[in-house]
Amino acid sequence: VQLVESGGAEVQAGGSLRLSCVASGFTFDDYGIAWFRQIPGKEREGVSCYSNSDGMTYYRNSVKGRFTISSDSAKNTVFLQMNSLKPEDTAVYYCAADRAPCWDPNYDFEYEYDYWGQGTQVTVSS
Repeated sequence: VQLVESGGAEVQAGGSLRLSCVASGFTFDDYGIAWFRQIPGKEREGVSCYSNSDGMTYYRNSVKGRFTISSDSAKNTVFLQMNSLKPEDTAVYYCAADRAPCWDPNYDFEYEYDYWGQGTQVTVSS
């Protein structure tokens, strides 16, 4: 099983980035794929989740209207389009997979996820 994130970079506030998470080694359509982020010294927090089994999407309240999650099952890839980025979005972003529909990213469900990627750094400068 492997999850590989890419797309992290340094951008100015107000800018955009698109993160990708490529999955392999499991039945992609049976899994919820989530994005988490972590700032050094702080706990990891949920950002968004895409439930491949039913197409439902979930967002952390602080990113609603700015971030959009999508999935391409032909490529086993989940994307996170991040617009109107703010300095407080600066973090290492991880994708994770769980063989279930999504857990609400506004709550601490990270331990429900079975598989994790290595992370990609997003830095938003003011």
